Amino acid sequence: MHKDNKRREALLYHAKPTPGKIKVVPTKKYATQRDLSLAYSPGVAEPCLEIAKDVNNVYKYTSKGNLVAVISNGTAVLGLGDIGPEASKPVMEGKALLFKIFADIDVFDIEVDTKNIDEFIATVKNIAPTFGGINLEDIKAPESFEIERRLVEELNIPVMHDDQHGTAIISSAALLNALELAEKDIEKVKLVVSGAGSAALACANLYVLLGIQPQNIIMFDKDGVLSSDRTDLSELQKRYSFGKKGTTLSEALNNADVFLGLSAGNILTPEMLLGMAKDPIVFAMANPTPEIDYNLAIDTRKDIIMATGRSDHPNQVNNVLGFPYIFRGALDVRATKINEAMKMAAVRALAALAKEMVPEQVNIAYGETRLNFGRDYIIPKPFDPRLITMVAPAVAKAAMDSGVALNPITDWEKYESELLERMGSDNKMVRLLTNRAKTDPKRIVFAEADQLDVLKAAQIVYEEGIGHPILLGRKEDILELKEEIGFDADVPILDPKTKEEDKRRLEYAEIFWKERRRKGISQLDAQKWMRERNYFAAMMVNQGDADAMVSGYSRSYPSVVKPLMQLIGKAPGISLIASTNMMMTNRGPMFLSDTAINPNPSADDLAKIALMTAKTVRMFGIEPVIAMVSFSNFGSSNYESANKVREAVAYLHHYYPDLIVDGEIQTDFALNPEMLQKKFPFSKLAGKKVNTLIFPNLEAANITYKLLKELYKVDSIGPIVMGMDKPVHIFQLGASVEEMVNMAAVAVVDAQEKNKRIKNFDVKK
Repeated sequence: MHKDNKRREALLYHAKPTPGKIKVVPTKKYATQRDLSLAYSPGVAEPCLEIAKDVNNVYKYTSKGNLVAVISNGTAVLGLGDIGPEASKPVMEGKALLFKIFADIDVFDIEVDTKNIDEFIATVKNIAPTFGGINLEDIKAPESFEIERRLVEELNIPVMHDDQHGTAIISSAALLNALELAEKDIEKVKLVVSGAGSAALACANLYVLLGIQPQNIIMFDKDGVLSSDRTDLSELQKRYSFGKKGTTLSEALNNADVFLGLSAGNILTPEMLLGMAKDPIVFAMANPTPEIDYNLAIDTRKDIIMATGRSDHPNQVNNVLGFPYIFRGALDVRATKINEAMKMAAVRALAALAKEMVPEQVNIAYGETRLNFGRDYIIPKPFDPRLITMVAPAVAKAAMDSGVALNPITDWEKYESELLERMGSDNKMVRLLTNRAKTDPKRIVFAEADQLDVLKAAQIVYEEGIGHPILLGRKEDILELKEEIGFDADVPILDPKTKEEDKRRLEYAEIFWKERRRKGISQLDAQKWMRERNYFAAMMVNQGDADAMVSGYSRSYPSVVKPLMQLIGKAPGISLIASTNMMMTNRGPMFLSDTAINPNPSADDLAKIALMTAKTVRMFGIEPVIAMVSFSNFGSSNYESANKVREAVAYLHHYYPDLIVDGEIQTDFALNPEMLQKKFPFSKLAGKKVNTLIFPNLEAANITYKLLKELYKVDSIGPIVMGMDKPVHIFQLGASVEEMVNMAAVAVVDAQEKNKRIKNFDVKK
């Protein structure tokens, strides 16, 4: 991405439509005077009096138990250094966002304007009654060590400096598994550490608890090896001053088993790597440039086990694997601190999770056939949905076992269900979708690239690595718009109406005419229509000159569907084209069908729509639980609309007994498990969480998805076209840039799936 454009995009993201990344949202009703009188005076006096009687009631009547403070003084912000408290605020808001989306923890970010240790500690202690936990962030060493130590001792709520312990916890899990794969004894391994700041020291401390011998750790800072003769070392650094004066990094690495890098890029050379012991373990975690390039390292040593801090290489040591779930577990048992036992529990939970069978949803997200425990998979992936149910309970149990839990959990099955429910508010599916697209980007034709928003979407698709755009439209207009938005990449620009495309246009027209000449299409008609972008784009996909196409931003849905049906048609074995919308609701992704194509489907059509939607849901790694909705419940009406839904369900139950589907059922019963279980315990949906709704007609489906989208600001991906022979997808008229990017990612994933189908067919032949 062009540097100036990336800067502009980052600034716009933080400034628009509302400055910042977080806000406060009420959790109680407030519509009536009665609501307000309960929320504030006079009703609010009652919980105040209860808390005054017993301070522990604050957890019962307020949000304290799910509220964490992210606190910094801005002295060590990312790689930017001491930039001050105000300048650190975007980072603290970003941390707040991660807490919320990964563990459903609310956050107030607090920026403190002091570098004085005592003043900082006093400030945090004075505001601590507000919070259930304290996350210290971006405070420079060695002050950060003293601040954390004293706050842990002096407060009765969990306190953790994530910059220190986050990397230590995640890399410790990776280290345990790497040592197991390399068949190395932790008590005998030689560890070389490049970097002696807070993160490096915290890593060393935790590694020692795991079993590494302190005398086997050689540590370096910017001034060289930490040795006993140095007078500039802090007390914490002196613990690891076992190096010999004058020893170089290259000399220290000779026959070393493990290298931990938390320093600067490209300081570990291939020669140094070659000098390490058999099966070397290299954690090169400087960002964005690791201590040694990943590809260079694996080319140098085939026996290497390597981790970095980057998401584009295997084994990413990412703090988001730890802090949300550590605080989640600590808050849920009202731990008075985060102690070493809790950190170690997180380490072992992460290490154990990497050895378990990976859910298909995660394999799909990372474009893997099957992730398995091994050299390229020693720690879980950040998108693994099991993290919250593995790490948080492990931390909570450790808090209980170590005597720091004030509210012990007794029903662990119920607790796990509660954790899963929390994740329903997370919008991970978009990240999973784009991440999967990036694993194998495809060529996407943007048929309306001379529309500014469409071009912006194509730019994001290109710069994020989601796909390779092919831009259709007037070349002069597109070039002018590209310059305006800073899209300077050299991507193909085609205009079907120009002489430059005469040869290809005539070839396409001839193919189209031969296929449609007995269906009323003349050769002249075919040539005329190939000047139209949607026909030309569809033919590009048909002939393999592109992998997918997207269109519809400036034209009505039916006008875009027509050329696709004429040129591309249905996939083998498919007799019906339909569409579904994936809605990002607070209970997780919901699929709604058919939202755009079939006005009044028959019972047979509804069954086919349900089967196609189920296939699409599985494409995203989710097992479909389908409610065929109506205005009636299980035969309560004999109206024609209800009857056809009932017939469709009967057909599916008979021919697809393993499919979790039922109806006809009213939407409130479908979405309310308690109501459904109580009233209709015989239903196949009883005890299940519905994630797919099939509507009796297009009117109901289209109105519902647009109502959710506009009234409740529910993000929507779609309509996703189902049943086409090629990956072609249609934007809603006037779609936003974000919606178009998401649909382009869907097109790429669809192309990936269809390629698999073709390859499998070829193999079977």
